Amino acid sequence: MAWAILILAGLFEVVWAVGLKYTEGFTRLWPTLGTLVAMVLSVWLLSLAMKSLPASTAYAIWVGVGAVGTVIFGIIMLAEPISAGRIISVLLIIAGIIGLKLSHT
Repeated sequence: MAWAILILAGLFEVVWAVGLKYTEGFTRLWPTLGTLVAMVLSVWLLSLAMKSLPASTAYAIWVGVGAVGTVIFGIIMLAEPISAGRIISVLLIIAGIIGLKLSHT
């Protein structure tokens, strides 16, 4: 269950990372409130996952899921540039996430 919670925490990290773009420096009320709620949920879920997972593993996977999800969202929804370097880098992050999961004892 901790792994599912951790992935959900990472997805909320994507929400708040993308949400920051729409807050326009925290000057827009609704995007700011949505971003803050996503931040709180993300960190809270991370803390729940850390009850049974090592902090180093949980944190690295949380950041990795957030980074990969944010890059994918940016490419698909925000028309951010796509290049071989970006794809290879995302694949390396995914490989690191898988490696951490597989090496967890």
